[in-house]
Amino acid sequence: MNSARLVRIIGTYGVVIALAALVLFGFLRYDRFLGLFNVMSVLRYNSMFALVALGMCFVIMTGGIDLSVGSVAALGSVASALASPHGIVAGLAAGVGAGLAAGLINALLVTRGNLMPFIATLATMLAASGSALLLADNQTVSVSYDSGFTAIGQGNFWIFPIPAVIALVAYVVGSVVLNYTSTGRTVLAIGGGEDASRLMGLRTDRVKFLVYVASGCLAGLAGVVLASQFGAGQPIEGVGWELFAIAAVVVGGTLLTGGSGSVLTTLAGVLLLGILFNVLNFENGMGWISLSAYWQSVIRGLFLLVVVLLQARLTARRETA
Repeated sequence: MNSARLVRIIGTYGVVIALAALVLFGFLRYDRFLGLFNVMSVLRYNSMFALVALGMCFVIMTGGIDLSVGSVAALGSVASALASPHGIVAGLAAGVGAGLAAGLINALLVTRGNLMPFIATLATMLAASGSALLLADNQTVSVSYDSGFTAIGQGNFWIFPIPAVIALVAYVVGSVVLNYTSTGRTVLAIGGGEDASRLMGLRTDRVKFLVYVASGCLAGLAGVVLASQFGAGQPIEGVGWELFAIAAVVVGGTLLTGGSGSVLTTLAGVLLLGILFNVLNFENGMGWISLSAYWQSVIRGLFLLVVVLLQARLTARRETA
């Protein structure tokens, strides 16, 4: 096997190999690591991040960024909690609707206002964060347990957590859109060169508009899962979610410059980060190390830095091979 092919394989499937190695390590080291309770707990909790990362994946593939997803998820959790006494549909519609509104604002600012995605989504992030605090009156908002709303986050479909099923369906749809539709091909074309794509007659603004709207809706849906899973809308819970999403997308092999990426390896990136922190929790339980929750952010940042550096090296070697 020549070096160029090896670099291509590592760049494409490196996250899957790392995920398999981490799972094997956990299985060999810890009792009940692959027990039903632990596996389902990891899937249930990380489904929120998976939904946010899916939207971020499409945005980054266009060469953009969406810094608002964490604040939009928090806003969606508050909106859904306030609407939860009216039933599952009302709670779901309120959360996704809040995400849709934020996504529309981002889309209009980027495509019509011609603002840089960083600036546009930063403004939306601040607005969504303030709106969540205003709606919640600067406190958590309890959901209704009588309306059945909590089934979204706490229920099961057979043995599988409903949030994980929702995330899986979203990823299947996202993969089909990316790999088998003209919209998916246009997403990658925009990231490869927006001006060239426009000259080719591709509907770049329309696709970018849809991408930011989808990212907002998925963040709102993540907020619904958050509120229903923990029993409360939490206006400050989404802090740092955008960084987790970016990390998962980059770990999954999507280039920050756009034009290349994969939905399924993004899911693998989410699972890799989620299981990594699960392993750290097991280590805490064994008494070998003692890491507070704050160290997770430090580790996440270092992990992202290492992955970006490796990605840059692999890209450079791929171009020279």
